[in-house]
Formats: sequence, C-alpha cells, structure tokens
Amino acid sequence: MGATDRRAVPRGRVRYAAVAVALLALVAPAAGPATGSPARTGAAPPTGPSRSTAAGDRDGGPAAVTAPLTHPPGAPRLPAFTAPPTTTPPATAPAGRNPTATAPTGPMPTARDPSVPGAERGGGTRTGAGEAAAQPDLRQFYDQRPTWGECADLPQNPEGMTCAEVTVPLDYAAPERGTLRLALARIAATTDDPKGSVLLNFGGPGDPGVVNLAGFGRTFNTFTNAYDVVTFDPRGVGRSSPVTCDHAPPPEFTGTDPEAFLREAEAHYQRCLRASGPVLPYVGTVNVARDLDVIRQALGDDRLNYLGFSYGTRLGAAYAAEFPRRVGRMVLDGVDTLVEPLVEQGLVTAEGRQTALDDFATWCATRADCPLGDNARDAKRNVARLVERVSEHPITLYDGSRFTVDTLVAALSAALYSRANWPSLSLALASLIEDDDPIPLLATSMPVPVTGVRPPPGGRAGTGAAAHPRTTRTGPVAPPVPADNMLVALTAVNCADDPDRLTAADLTPAAYERLLARYTAASPVFGPAQLGQVLLCAGYPPGSDFIRSIHDVSTPKMLLVGTRGDPATPYRWTVETARRLGDSAVVLDNRGEGHGGYTSSKCVRRAVDAFFLEGDLPGGGSGGSCPADAQDAEEAERAEGRTAPD
Repeated sequence: MGATDRRAVPRGRVRYAAVAVALLALVAPAAGPATGSPARTGAAPPTGPSRSTAAGDRDGGPAAVTAPLTHPPGAPRLPAFTAPPTTTPPATAPAGRNPTATAPTGPMPTARDPSVPGAERGGGTRTGAGEAAAQPDLRQFYDQRPTWGECADLPQNPEGMTCAEVTVPLDYAAPERGTLRLALARIAATTDDPKGSVLLNFGGPGDPGVVNLAGFGRTFNTFTNAYDVVTFDPRGVGRSSPVTCDHAPPPEFTGTDPEAFLREAEAHYQRCLRASGPVLPYVGTVNVARDLDVIRQALGDDRLNYLGFSYGTRLGAAYAAEFPRRVGRMVLDGVDTLVEPLVEQGLVTAEGRQTALDDFATWCATRADCPLGDNARDAKRNVARLVERVSEHPITLYDGSRFTVDTLVAALSAALYSRANWPSLSLALASLIEDDDPIPLLATSMPVPVTGVRPPPGGRAGTGAAAHPRTTRTGPVAPPVPADNMLVALTAVNCADDPDRLTAADLTPAAYERLLARYTAASPVFGPAQLGQVLLCAGYPPGSDFIRSIHDVSTPKMLLVGTRGDPATPYRWTVETARRLGDSAVVLDNRGEGHGGYTSSKCVRRAVDAFFLEGDLPGGGSGGSCPADAQDAEEAERAEGRTAPD
C-alpha cells in the first residue's frame, strides 16, 4: 500500500534494529549510550563521503556530575603558537591506547626554544592576538612516531590496514591544560619506496576517519602505488575523545520566548560540557588543522599531501592558511564555503537537498515499482506525507530505540548524495512505507550491509547490544563511541568555526517566523532540521573568525573539485573558495551529479590520481572540466554489453 493511502503507523514494533554506532547516531535511543563501534563496511559501492545535517537526538537525559565545566575564561579561539621545524623525529611510541582526553596533571614547560623559527603563518590570514608573546614548547608532540599495530574492534577492514595513535595538546597555546590521543589508520603503500603519505578527511564535520577507511579503503587503491594512505578521527570524533551530550535532548524553540530559549540553549551546552569532559571547548577546525601538522610530522613527511571531502575542504583550507610552506599535493573535493555564516549555509544546504530529493522523486515516478506514486507531483507530495507520518508516529525498533523524523531526514540526506543510491533508496522507502521497516533506509544511507543491522538467525529481540556481542579479529575491543557523537561533533565544530550567534532580537516572534519561512521555502523537508542546527549554536560560546579571514594563501598549486549537481556543497562555493585562496587554487569543473566527484566520476578520479601520482594538474595548472554523467554513461554501456574506454 502506498503513502497516498496510508498515513498512520501501526503501534507494533518492527523486527530489526541498527546496532552499529554509525546508525545509532541517527536513531534516538530509549536509554543509555550505545555500546557498538561505528562501521562502514562497504556492502554497497561507496557513494561519497557525507556531510551530516541531521537534527539532534530527542530522548535521554543528562549525566550526573560532581562539578560543572565551563569554557576556559579568556581562552582564545585562535592563539598564536610556533610549530617546531620540520625534522625526522625519533621513533617513539605513544603511551597506552586509551583515546580519552586527559586533564592536566601538572605544569609543563612553556619556555620558547630560541632555536625554533618564527610562526608558520602566511597567505593573508589574520594570526590572532599575542603573536609576540612567549611561544609554548610543543616539541614533545612533534617528536613522536606512531607505533602501527592491529586495528581494534573493526568488523571489516582492508588487507594490511593498521592503526595507531598520536598525542596532541588540548590547547596549543597552553599545552599544560592537558592532552588527548588521536586515532589513526593506515593502508601501507605497495611500493618499497613510497613518496610519503596521503592524509584523508572524509567530511562531516563529525565523520570518523578510521571506520570510513575500513569501509572505503579499496577506493584509494591507486594511491597505494606510491603512498601510504592514512586517515584519523579528528579531536572530539569517533575514537579521539568523542564529544557527547549523553543523549540530552536539545531545546526546541517554539518562537514565543527568545530569552527562555537562549537560557535553555546555554544549559544544554553546559550538559554537553559535563558529558564530554575537557575536549569540547577545544574542538573546531583551527585546532584540527594544527593536529594535522603534528600528524604530518609523526608520519615523517616534510609536506602534507591531503585529500579532503566536503567539510574536509574547509579543514584543508585552514591548514593551507596556517602552514602554507608545509603544503604538498592538496585536493579539496566538494568544496565548502569559507565566507558564508551558518544561517546562510543552512539555507543553501537545505535548498540543495530539496533539489536532489525532487530529482529523485521525479525519477522514481517513472518506475513501475516506485512506492511514491506514478507521477512526479504525487511522488513529491508523498515524500512530505511520509515525513509528516513519521513525525506524528515515530517507529519503535526491537531494542527500544526510536526511528524519528530527525532520523528519517538525516537518512534521506545521506542517501541523496549520489544518484547511484537511487534504486536502493526506492526499495528502502517501499520497506518503510509498506512494512514500517526503516532498516533498509538506514543501511542505504550509511551504507552498511543489511546483515550487519538485523538480528542473527534465532537472535532474540529487545536486548540491543546484548544480542550482538562485539567481537574483534584484530585485538582488544575499543572503547564505545557515544551514539550521539556524530551529531554533537557536527554542531560543536560548526559553532566553533562561526563567530555569529542568533540573539533574542533575531528570535522575536516576527523575526523567527520570517527565518522559519525562509528555511521552509528552501526545503519543507530539510529546512527545519537545518534551522535547528543554527539555533543550537546560540548556546555555544562565540566561535573563531579565522575561517572567514582566509585569503590568498602562498602554497603550491592545489586542486579544487566542484560538482555542478552537488546537493550539499554547491558549485558556486567552489568558485568562491578558489577566489579566496587565490592563485594557488586550480578548479576542476565536474558537470555531473552527487556530493563530490572522486567517488562518482571516473574523469575526476583520473585527474586526482594524476595529480597525486605524477603532479599533473588539469590544463597544465589552468583548470579543466569533466563531462556530466561520465560514470553513468559507462555503466549504461556495460549494461548493453559494450565496454567504455578507460
């Protein structure tokens, strides 16, 4: 029965539940944190790294604490510091394998080493206050080498993938505040004489690198002809001191009492501080860029070779601004904005997702098995009705967790990143509409194999993780990642990167109605969730304006890939960011569809591979373009028994 005939959801429980944290981050838990580890095991062909946009979880409560944490008084968001010179550090193993942040145990020396050169800055960026102040001594962080070993608690990872950790300071301006350990993963080069490493960031913000490499590792096989392929979980994400709100529901603004909402937003931030420990005030792209430089040195590379997707392009730009002379071959794919405030970013993202959803609905209506109807108008209306239905009647899963409207919107967002997902998305929506079974949709949006999210044969319902004991073929079980980590990290990083905050004057009933109307007009499906993320930042301390100050970086040429049909990062952001970065930016115009080009276009893949392996840039450094639907055309030719030229 289609959505046009069925508006209510039966009260019975569905048969299956997601148990991987990557799925549970989208499912509001009935109680308690998740015990699984996130996994992207690559059951389906990778469809591109994601840019998460879901609204926060709605169930659970704050953790009990003994004393409140506050944002460190006067702690600058952009402190000046000096990075040690590039050298080959001695091989030393980081202590232990506990990835949690540590509070300071005593003062650490901060006297500046007179042999250390001046601050590594440039490219027209503002460097923050205190440039002339005494520089902290960071040599202990730069003088380390990771010890690679077996990866803990990953259900699937590529042959030869190993894991390690590096230690970084919570606060680069005051390393005595404490440290945290960053989780790394590596697929070693197949050559005996590698050129170094290519460091990957899969986007988000909030996407963990380790489990993404475990699932998508084979996507980067070409790189291993010359490089070690390395990734990491950024601070506050995954296995690197994950931030959490302990499932405390974020405040919901009704549009009537701005002052009360702002107090609730501040109280929510304080709950997240208590639940996360010392790391939350120190997340954000500026500090992660500095972590990248510590990782680069720990890997033994004189320059950073880097491939960043979506949010990872913002991170790459920040690194280029902070460490311009240490940039090697850098590719930014699915380019983020450096200048638009969160309010405008949310509108653009909502509009892009709505366009992708409408395109999918139009395509679906041409198919006999489309669960949304047999014409484009009905298909679009029935998507809206499905959202309304799940909003009014969330689905209870077998372990007590809930599939809410926020879950649905987030899963749709991720599934729409690539046209390659559309057939699976159609089938998944049929399961949700006709059988009240959301698991195929969750599996399509992550993606993970369906067998990884359903109970095993004979498995009993209602016990959650107890029905799915965590096992590992590679070593000790890693500490659990909170189920809300990806969403909390998404909010925390975006807020830390933006100095603007909505005020009571911006949220008067009339002003809020205008703002809500703008978001709803951009997307009736995705707009409210995007606005919720912007509102939540009102409770966070003001962020850094460093990202907006980036311009005219003095680096070697870097490649920016913009996709015309990108539903998350519009092509105009590529043009704007290239203009901001200056003469160093070379643009590859991908005229296809999907979020990012490397995983969806063979033309883009060839260009990126040629840059990393041979140093060749499109147009000899002047830029180039890739035709639309290059991969789709090749797949069509294969389906007809013809072979497309490579």
